[in-house]
Amino acid sequence: MDFEITIVKVIFLCFAGFIAATVDAIAGGGGLINLPAILAAGVPTHFALGTNKFSGSFGAATSAYTFMRSGKVHIPLMKYTAPCTLIGSAIGVYTALKIDQGFLRIIILVLTFATAIYTVLKKDFGSENKFKGLTNQNIIQGCIFAFSLGFYDGFFGPGTGSFLIFLFIKVYGFDFTMAAGNSKVLNFVSNITSLVMFAINGKIFYMLGIPIGIAMIIGARVGSNIAIKKGAKVIKPIFVTIALVLTLKLLFETI
Repeated sequence: MDFEITIVKVIFLCFAGFIAATVDAIAGGGGLINLPAILAAGVPTHFALGTNKFSGSFGAATSAYTFMRSGKVHIPLMKYTAPCTLIGSAIGVYTALKIDQGFLRIIILVLTFATAIYTVLKKDFGSENKFKGLTNQNIIQGCIFAFSLGFYDGFFGPGTGSFLIFLFIKVYGFDFTMAAGNSKVLNFVSNITSLVMFAINGKIFYMLGIPIGIAMIIGARVGSNIAIKKGAKVIKPIFVTIALVLTLKLLFETI
């Protein structure tokens, strides 16, 4: 691989990884920071994707563990949704896309913008935990969106964590903190699945992935603790910001 590693690049990518993991633990969207930074450092695309998944798995695991320890993850629900995410992610990595990526980008752009606007206009959205318990209907709904977003994360990815947070609030009535905690578990499952696929194909640059991953562990701890302590007050504005940034990014790429 034609890539030269330098101390400056490592420091730059570790800093970007720390910020990405902090933001991702709070409201999702860390991939909007980490992946572009790795690409900007000159890492070839396939290795950048694999290295991003490798280092991102460190942060995702830390966030998931921190939220679980704080009781912000609904374990019985995860028993249904996590396997669906794993299967969806595996199929997403290996399946050749049948839909034009440009068309998909437009769909995601519209959905992301609508998500941000809905969250802003609905003032009480995610402010209280209104979860009433599991039913056959919401278990099925959860499995469907867990599989779908696992598949989406496997081949495209941007905004997966944010979409999960939105759907956990919309479908189950969780507040932002519980939604963030549950989304981190599914995000971790999806990351690990994709990571295994990239590793099998030799597309991970471990000399960068390990130091970035360590930085992301620290960032994930910081972000998770902020989210748990501050709740919707800090998660909601960052969530909306991430959704709008993703909208602008996709709009720019589409144009």
